[in-house]
Amino acid sequence: MTLTLPNTLTLSRIAVIPLLVGLLYFTGFWASWLALVLFVAAAVTDWLDGHLARKYGDTSPVGRFLDPIADKLMVAAVVVMLVASQRVTGLVVLPALVILCREILVSGLREHLAEIRVPMPVTRMSKWKTTLQMVALGVLIVGEAGPGFLPVRLLGEIGLWAAGGLTLVTGADYLINGLKRMQTAHGA
Repeated sequence: MTLTLPNTLTLSRIAVIPLLVGLLYFTGFWASWLALVLFVAAAVTDWLDGHLARKYGDTSPVGRFLDPIADKLMVAAVVVMLVASQRVTGLVVLPALVILCREILVSGLREHLAEIRVPMPVTRMSKWKTTLQMVALGVLIVGEAGPGFLPVRLLGEIGLWAAGGLTLVTGADYLINGLKRMQTAHGA
């Protein structure tokens, strides 16, 4: 594997996951804010690695393989830990579950389409979904350690519901388009 800057950034995102999970076990002020800093840094590397790879023509099969995996691992780890630490409870678990299920659906769909050599580009709406999802998760990571004058947890929950709704829309869009591409590729 060529260790380019974009690939190094992607690998750093994977490497930070155990630290993030460890910090999410704790609900204190410093643990919450440090977890947020790591999460934001990882989210920024998600944007930065793709930007650098495209800007400098430094894309690679390894990068195309690892980048979506790193994203899904980080999101899944944070969602599970937010539920486990009871920062996400009650009905708010539903959009969290939708997010996890969509990640699995899209991964499986992309894997199958790759086997039959059919590309599945990322849509603009999916990028908006990812941004909203990252903001909501970041707010929920801080949760009760956030500024007392703001209903931080409520804002995070509203954001997670909105991200969950957009996740349903983009998941359905990927599924419909993926099935159409499969039918076209198989000559059906």
